[in-house]
This record gives sequence, structure tokens and C-alpha cells, in this order.
Amino acid sequence: MNVLIMAAQLILGLSILVVLHELGHYLAARAFGIRVEKFYLFFDAWGVKLFSFKKGETEYGVGWLPLGGYVKIAGMIDESLDREQLDKPAQPWEFRAKPAWQRLVVMIAGVTVNLILGILLFAFILLKYEQEYLPVGQVNQNGIYASSAGKVAGFVTGDRILSVNGKQVERFKDVQSMRNLFGSTITVDRKGTRLDIVIPDDFYKKETSSARNRFVEALNFEPKVDSVVAGYPAAIAGVQKGDKILKVDTISITSYGHFRDLVSTMGGQTTLLTLLRKADTMVLSMVVDSSGYIGMIASVPYNMLPYSFGSSLHYGFYDAMDMLVINIKGLGKVFSGKEKATDSIQGPIGIAKIYGSQWVWSKFWFITALLSLILAFMNILPIPALDGGHVVFLFYEIISRRKPSDKFMEYAQIAGMIILLGIMAFAVGNDIFKIFK
Repeated sequence: MNVLIMAAQLILGLSILVVLHELGHYLAARAFGIRVEKFYLFFDAWGVKLFSFKKGETEYGVGWLPLGGYVKIAGMIDESLDREQLDKPAQPWEFRAKPAWQRLVVMIAGVTVNLILGILLFAFILLKYEQEYLPVGQVNQNGIYASSAGKVAGFVTGDRILSVNGKQVERFKDVQSMRNLFGSTITVDRKGTRLDIVIPDDFYKKETSSARNRFVEALNFEPKVDSVVAGYPAAIAGVQKGDKILKVDTISITSYGHFRDLVSTMGGQTTLLTLLRKADTMVLSMVVDSSGYIGMIASVPYNMLPYSFGSSLHYGFYDAMDMLVINIKGLGKVFSGKEKATDSIQGPIGIAKIYGSQWVWSKFWFITALLSLILAFMNILPIPALDGGHVVFLFYEIISRRKPSDKFMEYAQIAGMIILLGIMAFAVGNDIFKIFK
């Protein structure tokens, strides 16, 4: 059942992305009077299809090979390498008969749709699931809590955030963004002194290896209990709502962040909690869960702000660009040799695992939004057979006023397909290798 859920999420997510991407090409082509001969979800390799129907000049269908999809635009050299039509004189309704700028719009339309879809999905996630955010101003009442990774970077608990890369930020999550771990400057106020903390471009490795906490946290407040989860260590030990944690064993607790950091390293151990309950001090024995989780929810003194429709669009765009930049920088590190391709490139099996074995809609839409952005970026790369390859040749034509020959375009398409098949073979092979590993 778990495998079926992962596969279903992968197929649904890819179907949404592929159909909308190809719809972008389709609508742009039709807007300029270009005929679209086929519109397929998945590939009908060797002519095998699950079903199809024809309406007007276009055949719509679903292929059997779930590795993408395509629209076959009349008069265009594409992955079908169909030269029969190209050997005839150009017709006014063909792609090749249109001005270069119109052909350029058709080629970038799919990427544009994926980019817009990613932004809208991130906005939807904020409005539907997150609903509210923590302002930096609220955190600055007490200052940030610096985790172990944050201390390595140069942060100190109590620092107040002034700006990120010279810009003031409203949401605290934008301070914690993974994008900042690929190189940034965060300006803080430390006891009245203004300091710039420079984070190197490889700092994401240190945060990932340090603990489950982000490098800075909004946890610099007293460790007072709001509630406990039944059946977990805190509840079993007798911790109650309103209790204030004073000590763990002999260590005095200075903040909730300090308490959480300390307990998270004590998985499977028995510890003594000294706490204040109303006017009484008491000591409880607690066996920490093997994962370091105790089921205690702190009383947070901060006020959250709700997302409006407008702010969700604004921050949805920001979050989408954030994730896009992270993935571009990550790919750059693969090409530069700073990261292993085997660790970074995922095939269909790897993507299905990311979706997970439980169907959680918030997670599904987040991963689908992320994949939409990655699909847009990958498709615009200047590789023949991708949209970006066609865009490069079209810019060459616009600048030089010389159109590449059909023979050249055919050879370029073949070369691009070989590159893409090689990448796909590597990704799938890497997925299989990881399973056995």
C-alpha cells in the first residue's frame, strides 16, 4: 500500500505539471494560428497509447510511458524527428512559417506556465495550510536563540535581527531560509552594537549535520509548558500545563531553546526535571524517547500575523524564488564538483520517496510546487531537445537574421535526446543503486 501511495502521488503530481506545461505551448501555438497535431500526457512510444481521441486538428491522448508528455506542433523539428512534413513547402499554419518572435513565445510558454504554477501553489500553501507567520519584530523582543550551528556561524543567543543581505525582512522564516545558508550576510544588534555575520556558501552542510534545529530559532523565551502529548515522556513523568522547567539534572535552563537542545541529545536516557508548579518546586524522573522527543509543547509568548490573499501572493512569489535559487545553486555545486551528483540527482523512484508513503495534501502541494519550479528551470537549460535549446537557436536567428538549417536542427535534436536519455538513465540507475545500498 505504501508503494502504491508513493506511485499515485508521483503520477498525479507529474500529470498536473506535464499537462499544464504542454498546455502553455498549445495555447501559445493556437494563439498564433499554428496547428497542434498531438497533445499527449506521457509518451506513446512506438505508437503504443492507453487511449486517444481526435478533436479538430489535434489528437489528444495518454501514452504508456510516464516520463513526461508532449505537444507535436506542425512544422517543427521535435523529438519525433518527423521529416516527412518538413520536406514539403512551408504552410502558413506551420511553426516554421511564423516570425521568430512568435516561435520564441511558443517555446517559452511552457516554462512560463510552470513558473507561474509554482508561485501560485506556494501562495496557496501559505493561505490554506500555514495561514499565519511569525514577524521578526516579535522574535526581537527577546532576541534569537542560536543553535549549535548558529554559534559556529557567529550568532549569540539574544541577537536581534536587523536585515538579511542589506534588506529588512518581515517574516522570521525568511531569516531561517535555506537560501541564506548558501552564502549571505545577516546584520544583528548585539547589546546595542551592530554586527554583520557573514555565512559562507557551504554553511548548509554544517546546519544539516549539527542537529534538527535551524541555525537560529525563535526559542529564546522561558521554558513554560503550554500542554503535553498523552503517552509521551513528559506526560508520563507528570509534567503539567503551566509548569516552568528550571533544571535538567544539575543544569540550569536559560530558555526553551536551551531545554529543547539539551533534551534532544538525551535519547533513551533517564533524566531528572526540576520544575516550578505555581509556588512549589518539584523533581520528576523522565525517560526521554529514543528520538529525543518528549511530547512537551511550550507556551509561546509571540503573536502570529495572518496571511491575507495579497500577502500570500507576495510571499508565495518570494518563497518560490527562494526555492528556485536554492536548487540552481545546488545544481551549480554539482557541476563544480563540490557536491556529488549521486547525492543530488533524483529519478522517478527518488521523487516518489520524497512524496512519501502517507498522503498529506500540504506536503503533496509543496513538492509539486517545487517540482514545477525545477521543471521550468531544467527546461530552459540550453540543451537541444529542451525548450531552452530551441530558445538559443531562436535568439541566434533573431540576432544574426539567419535561420539554422533543418539538417542542423535535426542533428541538434538527436544530440539533445542522447544527452537527456543519458541523464535519465543515470537518475534511474542512481535510484536503483540507492535502494540496494
